[in-house]
Amino acid sequence: MNRDGGWGRNHAEPQRAKKGNRINAISELDLRIEKGEFLALLGPSGSGKTTLLNLLGCLDRPTSGRVFVDAMDVSEKSENELSAIRARKIGFVFQSFNLMPMYSAAENVELPMMTTRVPRAQRRQRAAKLLGRVGLSGRMQHRPDELSAGEQQRVAIARALANNPPIILADEPTGNLDTRTGGEIIGILRKLNRESGTTIVMVTHDERMARYATRRLYLKDGCIVRAIKRAAKPSSAFSSP
Repeated sequence: MNRDGGWGRNHAEPQRAKKGNRINAISELDLRIEKGEFLALLGPSGSGKTTLLNLLGCLDRPTSGRVFVDAMDVSEKSENELSAIRARKIGFVFQSFNLMPMYSAAENVELPMMTTRVPRAQRRQRAAKLLGRVGLSGRMQHRPDELSAGEQQRVAIARALANNPPIILADEPTGNLDTRTGGEIIGILRKLNRESGTTIVMVTHDERMARYATRRLYLKDGCIVRAIKRAAKPSSAFSSP
């Protein structure tokens, strides 16, 4: 991500072991993501989508090449430095929600703010505001097992926004949801992108969801094999996106 909120060029080749040999999970990838983009990553299983997302999120390190975030080369940063970057600049949304089951929706949203030492009163106020923003004002004290799958993903999005990051990385955010609920989640992400200028990078297998992105990249065997930039706003494929 460069100084205006997009990722700089990154030529990264992380590797993983397979039966004693090393294979490239990402191969000779050169990519720039601009501030305010909504980028969708598509491709078959094993194509490198999640590896690329992990590189962008400072969760994985490239074995060769560089990754720049906010004009900084993060490839050689310490774990503590990477943790600080993730806490303040990047929000994560996962397919399986990853909510803490013993905590309420509000408490789950507060958790990232604890790592950045936000005072308790401010945490509670912001958690309430964010849950209201995703339509869960009346469910703040419910635990995850008392919420539907769609409601849990809304909590996860609110949690991702807790520290007001300029970037959201979403790994199959609609993968565990039915079509209608998935459309509602995409609607929330689109609204964040349009109204707040949040940069969103989303991994998905669903072409219907991906077509709402401003740009789509198709990966195969760790390489970008196709890119499509949206020319016009798509019509809705959902009853309530």
